[in-house]
Amino acid sequence: MRTTLRLAVLSTVLGTALALSAPAFAAGPGGAITPDVKTPAFSGPASLADEVEVLLPAVVNISSTQRVQVIEDMPDMPHFPPGSPFEDFFEEFMGQQQGENGAPMAPPASLGSGFIVDAEKGYVVTNAHVIQDADEVRVTLHDDTTMPAEVLGKDEKTDLALLKVTTTKKLTAVKFGDSGQMRVGDWIIAIGNPFGLGGTVTTGIISARARDIQSGPYDDYIQTDASINRGNSGGPMFNLNGEVIGINTAIYSPTGGSIGIGFAIPSNLARPVIDQLAKYGKTRRGWMGVRIQEVTEDIAESLGLEKTGGALVASLTPTGPAEKAGLKQGDIILKFDGKDVTAMRGLPRIVAETDIGKDVEVEFWRDGKMNKTNVMVGELEKAEETGLLSDEPGIETPEKKGSGVAVESVGLTFSAITSENRTEFNIPTDVTGVIISAVKRGSEAAEKGFMVGDVVIEINQQPVSDARDAAALIQAAIDSKRKKILLLISREGNTRFEALDLDRKPTPSEKKKDRVEKAPKQDAPIEETTDAEKDDTTVE
Repeated sequence: MRTTLRLAVLSTVLGTALALSAPAFAAGPGGAITPDVKTPAFSGPASLADEVEVLLPAVVNISSTQRVQVIEDMPDMPHFPPGSPFEDFFEEFMGQQQGENGAPMAPPASLGSGFIVDAEKGYVVTNAHVIQDADEVRVTLHDDTTMPAEVLGKDEKTDLALLKVTTTKKLTAVKFGDSGQMRVGDWIIAIGNPFGLGGTVTTGIISARARDIQSGPYDDYIQTDASINRGNSGGPMFNLNGEVIGINTAIYSPTGGSIGIGFAIPSNLARPVIDQLAKYGKTRRGWMGVRIQEVTEDIAESLGLEKTGGALVASLTPTGPAEKAGLKQGDIILKFDGKDVTAMRGLPRIVAETDIGKDVEVEFWRDGKMNKTNVMVGELEKAEETGLLSDEPGIETPEKKGSGVAVESVGLTFSAITSENRTEFNIPTDVTGVIISAVKRGSEAAEKGFMVGDVVIEINQQPVSDARDAAALIQAAIDSKRKKILLLISREGNTRFEALDLDRKPTPSEKKKDRVEKAPKQDAPIEETTDAEKDDTTVE
């Protein structure tokens, strides 16, 4: 969750005992015990003073002010005799409450940090949340010189912003390094302005890479144990060569202070965003127009994949690049523009970094074999502006009559979609298939979150026309000795795939209550924190 200070707070901290296995030892000459594996002697840097002395002038403090709403019934300044102490006091007081053009201003607040990346142009990098809702931004240099800053552009998807300062002073700039070369265990230096104290230096190591903290579609954070606190947001993370390999952005903490779990945006993700903000004042990302989800073991098995990986296409944007290229729901994208898609969350970054208008080859899995097609990469921002990413109305299809059909093997009862249940369960008019009218208690379907009101659009990538058709498709899978079936589900217009086991043995509780129980009409609302919904994301 993103707050004003971009502080990710863990509500509950669980203490976990870590069992550390001792290294193996063997008897050496004379019975001496020596380790089988020799580890390198631990040696940290003797001092970082020389490096820090060069880097500190490039790190800045960033503060902002906001115009507050004028209180219309605020009384005017009382009239006092000219030259009286009361007149001087109230004039000073009223003047402090107003900014340019007499507009009331909130007092300046030290919000975060930043660093200079171009001394000649006066470019300063920081986090977007540091300057969020700010009307005026000021930058304070290491020598306490303060100056106004212009916001050239910001990108909330990556939480980055680019500022520009104009000054006759000689500025010191730092360069971006290659975050891809950094390894877990490498030393890093973090510099920032925690709690507004001014330039503060801390050190640590890279604790982990490629962290997804659910802050945005392109999460790929570097985790560090270096002390990072409020006010460090937007400050640089350096390697020992003095290159910026990360932008400190968030921490996990039950108290608001550092507990050794901090996160930084890697430089390889930040640099192209900053370049675009400098050139266009906004980002220009690649886009292909698909909604994707994770390929679980069940889904991989149901589609004949030997292992998990790739990104499963849950839905496509009408007239989007992917649909025009012939991609379909149920395809698993395994390679994009020559780059392997090892996990679902990697595809949005790959697509976003691809040049707009480029014709790229996409390799995908469909019908038990690999396929290829070419996709002309579109522009995400243009798609957003033209409304392509918003929900579009569909065409009402004829209602299908008939009573519900119970399929005991999967614990579901299917019924026709009617105008009444479309309204009751908020089913879009362009969604066709069959509605789930009952879920067997204790079944795998119940455990996986299937609900009354869900619409089954496809079974094993075959469109479902009515309830009997759904039952027939499931029976066909059983007859062909398939272990799992794959269902394409729509819930309030959001589609996702789910796999169900066909040879799952009923639990004792299922045997005891071997009956279809209809869920109450007042089902619990869908929560955004369900695992299935977390898996869905839009390729940017």
